[in-house]
Amino acid sequence: MPVHLSKEIGKLKKSILALCTTVEENVRKAVTAVVTKDVKLAVEVEKKDIEIDQMEIDIEEECLKILALHQPVAIDLRYVIACMKMNNDLERIGDLAENIARNAKVIAEFGDDDEQRKPDFSVMMDKTRSMLKKTLDALIEVDTDLASEVIKEDDVIDDLNRSMHVMIMQWIKENPAKAEYYIRLLNVSKHLERIADYATNIAEDVLYMSSGRIVRHQIK
Repeated sequence: MPVHLSKEIGKLKKSILALCTTVEENVRKAVTAVVTKDVKLAVEVEKKDIEIDQMEIDIEEECLKILALHQPVAIDLRYVIACMKMNNDLERIGDLAENIARNAKVIAEFGDDDEQRKPDFSVMMDKTRSMLKKTLDALIEVDTDLASEVIKEDDVIDDLNRSMHVMIMQWIKENPAKAEYYIRLLNVSKHLERIADYATNIAEDVLYMSSGRIVRHQIK
């Protein structure tokens, strides 16, 4: 690999990892804001999304510059293409974290008057964050085994989301006066499920980066 291309690839890798870390932290804060009904933390998440958007733009420009100036081939080309796709997915995860924060602000308005119906997002959140962390580790090490593990774990999040949906819909029937509150909780579950989907997409891109094999849409 030419020296200049190597430097640009190294710079791109650092940028992607920084975006991964920032997005993962914002997801954690967003769900914490829901659980603790912390409006200030929710606002902090919303403000951070502006930074995430700018990071996404900067990384896209880096990728385009590498393609235009260095015309990489083989694994280097796959790496840049995969980074462009990951970059987009990470920005969307950031948007979902912001959406969770917005729901958290509304949820906080309802107070704690319904102790009988409080969803436990801890398992779903822990597994979603675990998928994001494993995806980051898989990217750093180009670890195809870890990436494959993330893809398999997506089914677990899907099951948790379905269970949460059934439970919350029952609560709406039992207490329709608080329908908006329950729908906001349902939105949080749906957003976590979508975050897991994007983490899976990134894991699939790691496999593509390593082998050139496209695994999307394949039956598990």
